[in-house]
Amino acid sequence: MAYIRRFKTTSGATGVQVCYKQGTKVVRTVHVGSASSEFALQKLLKKAQGIIDGDKTPLFDLKKYDKK
Repeated sequence: MAYIRRFKTTSGATGVQVCYKQGTKVVRTVHVGSASSEFALQKLLKKAQGIIDGDKTPLFDLKKYDKK
């Protein structure tokens, strides 16, 4: 199971990691990056979701519902 972890860094930025769990233990962590603005944080969260999704094909095309 994989999930996105958000945390505050010592510099006050928000860090984003993808963590993989096996049972109750975290077995692997991938650091995606750190962001100091909301826009940069959203980009990192999308990148992290892309890492989790990998080569999966989506069940629905949600891009048509994105606000532009």
